Amino acid sequence: MALSFCGNDNGINAYTVKEGVLNNGCFVDALNLVPHVFLLFITFPILFIGWGSQSSKVQIHHNTWLHFPGHNLRWILTFSLLFVHVCEFAEGIVSNNRMMETNHLHLFMPAFMGFVAATTSVVYYHNIETSNFPKLLLVLFIYWVLAFITKSIKLWKFAEYHVGPQHLRFCITALLVLLYGLLMAVEINVIRVRKYVFFANPQKVKPPEDLQDLGVRFLQPFVNLLSKATYWWMNPLIMGAHKRPIELKKIGKLPIAMRALTNYLRLKDAYEDQRTAEDPDRAPSIWRSMYRAFGRPILLSSTFRYLADLLGFAGPLCISGIVKYLKTDDEVATPDKIKETYFGVYFMSSTELLQNTSVLAVLLFLALILQRTFLQASYYVTIETGINLRGALLAMIYNKILRLSTSNMSMGEMTLGQINNLVAIETNQLMWFLFLCPNLWAMPVQIVMGVILLYYLLGWSALVGASVIVLLAPVQYLIATKLADTQKSSLEHSTDRLKKTSEILKGIKLLKLYAWENIFCDSVEETRGKELTSLKTFAFYTSMSIFMNAAIPIAAVLATFVMHHFLNKSGPSPSEAFAALALFHILVTPLFLLSTVVRFAVKALVSVQKLGEFLQSDEIEDDSWRNGDMTVSFEAGKKNPGMTKAHNRKKPMRYQMDNYEQPTRRQMRPTETEDVAVKVSNGFFTWGNNLSTLSDINIRIPTGQLTMIVGQVGCGKSSLLLAMLGEMQTIDGRVHWSNKNRYSVAYATQKSWLLNATVEENITFGSPFSKQRYKAVIDACSLQPDIDLLPFGDQTEIGERGINLSGGQRQRICVARALYQNTNIVFLDDPFSALDIHLSDHLMQEGILKLLQDDKRTVVLVTHKLQYLTHADWIIAMKDGSVLREGTLKDIQNHDVELYDHWKTLMNRHDHELEKDIQQDSQTTLERKTLRRAFYSREAKNQIDDEDEEEEEEEEDDDNMSTTTNRRSKIPWRVCWCYLSSGGFFMVFLMVSSKLLKHSVIVAIDYWLALWTSSKTNQSTGGGTDLTNGTSTVYGSNSTQPTFATVEDEQDSYYLPVFIILCAAGITLCLITSLTVEFLGLSAATNLHHNLLNKIIHAPIRFFDITPLGQILNRFSADTNIIDQHIPPTLESLTRSTLLCLSAIGVISSITPAFLIALVPLAVAFYFIQKYFRVASKDLQDLDDSTQLPLLCHFSETAEGLTTIRAFRHEARFKQRMLELTDTNNTAYLFLSAANRWLEVRTDYLGAVIVLTAAGASIWSSLYGLLRGGLVGLGLTYALTVTNYLNWVVRNLADLEVQMAAVKKVNSFLGTESENYEGSMGASQVPENWPQEGEIKIQDLCVRYDPMLKPVLKHVNAYIEPGQKVGICGRTGSGKSSLSLAFFNMVDIFEGKIVIDGIDICKLPLQTLRSRLSIILQDPVLFSGSIRFNLDPERTCTDDRLWEALEIAQLKNMVKALPGGLDAVVTEGGENFSVGQRQLFCLARAFVRKSSILIMDEATASIDMATENILQKVVMTAFADRTVVTIAHRVHTILTADLVIVMKRGNILEYDKPETLLEQEDGMFASFVKADM
Repeated sequence: MALSFCGNDNGINAYTVKEGVLNNGCFVDALNLVPHVFLLFITFPILFIGWGSQSSKVQIHHNTWLHFPGHNLRWILTFSLLFVHVCEFAEGIVSNNRMMETNHLHLFMPAFMGFVAATTSVVYYHNIETSNFPKLLLVLFIYWVLAFITKSIKLWKFAEYHVGPQHLRFCITALLVLLYGLLMAVEINVIRVRKYVFFANPQKVKPPEDLQDLGVRFLQPFVNLLSKATYWWMNPLIMGAHKRPIELKKIGKLPIAMRALTNYLRLKDAYEDQRTAEDPDRAPSIWRSMYRAFGRPILLSSTFRYLADLLGFAGPLCISGIVKYLKTDDEVATPDKIKETYFGVYFMSSTELLQNTSVLAVLLFLALILQRTFLQASYYVTIETGINLRGALLAMIYNKILRLSTSNMSMGEMTLGQINNLVAIETNQLMWFLFLCPNLWAMPVQIVMGVILLYYLLGWSALVGASVIVLLAPVQYLIATKLADTQKSSLEHSTDRLKKTSEILKGIKLLKLYAWENIFCDSVEETRGKELTSLKTFAFYTSMSIFMNAAIPIAAVLATFVMHHFLNKSGPSPSEAFAALALFHILVTPLFLLSTVVRFAVKALVSVQKLGEFLQSDEIEDDSWRNGDMTVSFEAGKKNPGMTKAHNRKKPMRYQMDNYEQPTRRQMRPTETEDVAVKVSNGFFTWGNNLSTLSDINIRIPTGQLTMIVGQVGCGKSSLLLAMLGEMQTIDGRVHWSNKNRYSVAYATQKSWLLNATVEENITFGSPFSKQRYKAVIDACSLQPDIDLLPFGDQTEIGERGINLSGGQRQRICVARALYQNTNIVFLDDPFSALDIHLSDHLMQEGILKLLQDDKRTVVLVTHKLQYLTHADWIIAMKDGSVLREGTLKDIQNHDVELYDHWKTLMNRHDHELEKDIQQDSQTTLERKTLRRAFYSREAKNQIDDEDEEEEEEEEDDDNMSTTTNRRSKIPWRVCWCYLSSGGFFMVFLMVSSKLLKHSVIVAIDYWLALWTSSKTNQSTGGGTDLTNGTSTVYGSNSTQPTFATVEDEQDSYYLPVFIILCAAGITLCLITSLTVEFLGLSAATNLHHNLLNKIIHAPIRFFDITPLGQILNRFSADTNIIDQHIPPTLESLTRSTLLCLSAIGVISSITPAFLIALVPLAVAFYFIQKYFRVASKDLQDLDDSTQLPLLCHFSETAEGLTTIRAFRHEARFKQRMLELTDTNNTAYLFLSAANRWLEVRTDYLGAVIVLTAAGASIWSSLYGLLRGGLVGLGLTYALTVTNYLNWVVRNLADLEVQMAAVKKVNSFLGTESENYEGSMGASQVPENWPQEGEIKIQDLCVRYDPMLKPVLKHVNAYIEPGQKVGICGRTGSGKSSLSLAFFNMVDIFEGKIVIDGIDICKLPLQTLRSRLSIILQDPVLFSGSIRFNLDPERTCTDDRLWEALEIAQLKNMVKALPGGLDAVVTEGGENFSVGQRQLFCLARAFVRKSSILIMDEATASIDMATENILQKVVMTAFADRTVVTIAHRVHTILTADLVIVMKRGNILEYDKPETLLEQEDGMFASFVKADM
């Protein structure tokens, strides 16, 4: 009867109950089975019925996930219970095998059943909890009571028989009694709180608010403990990403506790509480407020971290135990052990269990799983806290921005750049610091523990190795700081390069027409060269840091074992050696991270300082002026802090933000006079430098009337408006607003400010939409034609990230916004500045006089256009910051005749202009034209793109569903190959070979160590005679040798040198590999950027019409940056971790081939995990990126439009928007980090399984005597490293995939066609001075912009004699400009030809052709640099010639007056000159190039009449002997020409002398001239 429950040993009657029933040990054990069986019998039916009815496949709706009291405690206790049961089971099995003749089932059977019952109890509990049916918990309560009683009986009996704590079974039983007791207490507590039984009225409970809201999809705070630890709730999301991409809808809203508002209030309270009554001005410390608001989760995370670190040391210890006890297992039990039997069974002591290798293997597995779970939990908690902190900081910064004083912004104390940095950089630095900060205090502990353990294993020699590691840590810190510095310098160069690139792209048309591309291209290449130099140092330092990381453990191991050899005269035993090896691997990580953490800590200090300065900067004066004149006390603004919690729960978020921040309003006093809307008395206002900008202001703005403010440029008109709005600092005096005004002023600034939103949203600006009113406003601002041109009408996105509009269009939208708002008062600051005459008249008549005056709204208008003064009800004339006159036009006419006459002469001049200026092609039509060109071409391009994409999809697969899946999970090998090949084949070969070599050498080092240590054990156990482990035959350790000592010495002298050589080789290879990868990346980056730049600069002009500028710039900024700095380290990390994992698996399989069988399921699991994760991670990363941009834009937008937002009083709406954007971005980021945790937990568990199987396989093999101890140690040490690197493989794969998208985008641009620069005749065949005469023949010319599009010129014939002055006119879109481009071969001439001086221009090399003609374009383009550079970038002309050109262009005197003359600075885009001056510079540029043909393309559009007349004369004299083709903007400019060509729809309509054409009354030209006169 081998398997009887109580055993069947000889001489013992197991079933006897002579001494009483309870004194039979076996009976007590049987009694212990009862509760477990009871639980299983009752719960199974309930679980099955329950599951059957609400099939578990349906995801239980999460509003039922209500935790019962003590939820987490119960889970923790249950897990401990399971662990103790495992120990009990192990103890039973081991003692059963140790002593007895027959099997005693009662030693381990109850433990097994207890394990099953405990598992069932927790499953059962979870199901009850999700269905919220607490009555069924009674079953568990009964179970805990029964189990507690039966175990107590067992413990009592043990105590009676003097079994004490020195016996393991006694300890285990005592633990179980304790745990059952605690669980019983938890259960009683649930009854006490929920009152579901024994009480008359059970408590009704509602689930948390978040779970009632279906939008909340982030369930981490609400799921049970197991799901929290393993992120099980993420499964549907991550698996589902395969079928359809994750969108914003899918990730839903944030739970309330994580929203930016909640955290902002926490941080703000902590911040404000530090302001004490005694010292109100003291700056509160941000660190302290952060600690008060977010200290607790950081402490929790640190606790997890400590637990994980301590458990991490279990690995090496278990390895040393397994290797040590492998040999001693089969020792026969010595007779003195018999004493330890009571109840006829054997009791083992506590240490004995830990000498069993199988037990150690299981312990190792459990320790790993726990360690990894704790580590991920620690990471998760810090990341969540970091995200919360970032949300709070962003809200804090935003609230501060809304209160910044305007003078701060304009006087440059706070630039937009600084604010953007605060938002984009400083908050992220602090967030990252929080992520890493538990490391700051966890690492020193880890290092100290590691060193102590090493000392315990190897004695003094270990300290040598540890000191190598510790001494090299400062070097790493040094490298890390150097890295940060070089990154800074490369950033400076790259911004410089970007500035140059964007200038080139903006002026590309001019560069091509003047054949200057290469000059500018070289200047970019030069900057790129500097950038690459700093990137080289960056690459060098990066590779050094990678090298240190890889080489330090090798160096430490080398130092340790060499020292050990010299101190102990012998090598270490395998158990010590491999435990030490594993410990060194553990030690390196904190030291490597420490340098990073310290660096981040330093950065965080700087960031906090910047933040503190920002939060302390000046604010605008409290706007009490707008509500009578009471001031709001500080206390009233700050509500009772205890309240905030309360409102959080009850009210919706939105209102709360409003009433939290806004000062209390108060009823007005009725004493103010009714007919004055705003009154300023005795006002002195300043922009914050105590010099009053406005002095002695006494004005009144009459209600419901049109007030105009006039005066010269810079006399303080705009400042007056801002002073009334409270944006300026008041030195003296006051501003009274009458009570009618509704707190809101519609205000249109001079510099237009647009939101990144649709046109409609920009105009309605948060007001309710009324169709009729909207239409009226749009007509008044004549926006309809512009809106019709936009691709989606008024739903088109405009603003920074949308379509670029011209200045006039932007200004009209801003005016429309002010007209649309339903406010009593409207302030318009020079709304006509960017508009031409027609539009201004229309706006004045329809908009201001009709729309606003009919509503009896008070209008204040700042303007330069004096002809409108006749409409004004009240005029304020200003001069030098004070009021010159105030009154109606009549008053001024009577009292200040001089001023009136002055105005009158000015007005006459205006009227004179008006007559001339009924232009045939106004500025507005021009703007519309450019818009139309951009869109017309863009749509065509989009169609082409779409077709391409569709074809690709069809090729891949017909079945649509599988396509998406395949496409989304494929790794972009082709792009990777493209990247590597652009790095150069030699480098790729070098990288691959050195990597492989390095890893093989590292394996060789460890293998050699294994052989060396194993040889020791063989020698010491008995010379050459011990054949049990079959090794001595391998090392013929001639058994004839007399003593062991000599053998050992010889062996050492044989092993040691090889070991040293291998280590040295390993270290050098580490250096080589780290360098090759970085420099491979560098050369790839160099080549890609070089090719990209050349391709784009030489692309045809059509490419720039179709491709949005932002897209091209993105390739040069974001994508190039990724290729430069992000891909190389990712690639390095990926190859390193992959090779490490592969080499480890290889080593384990070669030592224990049995491991290969277990590998198959593991590999399958790993494959699926990485496949799902990569897709989901990519989506979440995209979401994170795409939600970050609007957030940053919103900040910079707000900072730019502060005055407008405050005038409109829309702060609350903007805050709300900011909170929404922050929350959206934080949701994406939280999900991304949770997905990373999901992956890491899974790969870590896989790694733990690998360790378990490796240990199991080696124990099993050694039983059959197939293994040496050293090799077992080697295998296990390698298995341990796999756990660390598996998740890196997947993470790096996912990152690389995202980063390769940059290469793909750059690659797509490398496919563009270049212009054909060659021509059919060589440059040498063209005569030096061609074209000398300037004779032009146009024969049957047909031109189109693109083979896909219709021709724009159809069969044009013309002949222009040398020296003729030709004028070309026609309506918009008639092909005038296209003809001018055709001369330069910029468009596709597909039929006919242009012959200049006998040479067909299509045969010429482009460079030659374009450098011999000159052109003046309608929009002036200047580049940043000097004036000399702008006139003559090739540096070929003398100064005299430049001055001469400037003189012709009427600029000589102005340039002479500038500091530096010809070398005076021109800012980007020539912003420091007016538009007219810029146009004149462009003329001068054409004069510098003395070519015999000049083409003027509507060149005088932005020049006033007087200057234009001078120019006409100059052109006639300076170009008397040259051919001039003028494309006319105003017809009267070409009346003096020799020949006029009138074009219509790409054909020539009339072609003759102007005089002849004028005689034809009904001709086109004649009608144009009539309209113009």
